[in-house]
Amino acid sequence: MVAGASPRDHGSTMNSTSPTPLTRSTTDSKISGVAGGLAAHLGVDATLVRVAFAVSILFSGAGLVAYLAMLVIVPRDDAAPAGAAPTPA
Repeated sequence: MVAGASPRDHGSTMNSTSPTPLTRSTTDSKISGVAGGLAAHLGVDATLVRVAFAVSILFSGAGLVAYLAMLVIVPRDDAAPAGAAPTPA
């Protein structure tokens, strides 16, 4: 163990960079940006997430429920922060 490190710090492999916030992508979007945004958040290719959703929808239907829930709950990446004044057009 490193001198001055707490037992919690031992073996930690997490990056010091902050993760991408979970938002629906406006640039990597096929339907609504859910898979593209989730892929960016997880740091994987969007195609893998799309295939996982498709397989889940075909075999159990849970993927459709998850996709629709994320469509409603997860904000778009171009959304203004809460409480921000709208920008003039």
